[in-house]
Amino acid sequence: MSTLEEHVDVAVPIDKAWDSLHRVENYPRFVEGVREARTEAGGRAHLDVEAGGRLREFEAEVSDRKDERVMEWLTTGAPELTGSFSLEPIDKNRTRVQARLEYNPDMIRETFGGPKGFAQATAIERLVRSDLEQFKEYLEQGGR
Repeated sequence: MSTLEEHVDVAVPIDKAWDSLHRVENYPRFVEGVREARTEAGGRAHLDVEAGGRLREFEAEVSDRKDERVMEWLTTGAPELTGSFSLEPIDKNRTRVQARLEYNPDMIRETFGGPKGFAQATAIERLVRSDLEQFKEYLEQGGR
């Protein structure tokens, strides 16, 4: 397994960032490749993701440690992905958003098609970094 950790500082209070992370239906606005997303019963989320020229459906189990401001998720099928978002207040109007992703590069390659696309570690790093920057912009523009 490979682990990737990235963070971004956003100019919004921690409560606003926390609430926005839980609005799964808005993920297509800031997560590359997500075409549709919805919350489902039982702490699950459904995402339709386009990557490597393919459209895939993913189900994920989502859990919170609200007192610690940590949201964890785990895909329920292939590819097996595990991740978390943790939030830390910098001050009353700024928050650090930390993303952590654990993945098997070979499984990603098989799922998304080939060694030159989504599967390369540098491509995944760029994608996660870009998604965090998009989340920052989304939050700082009031969720538009």
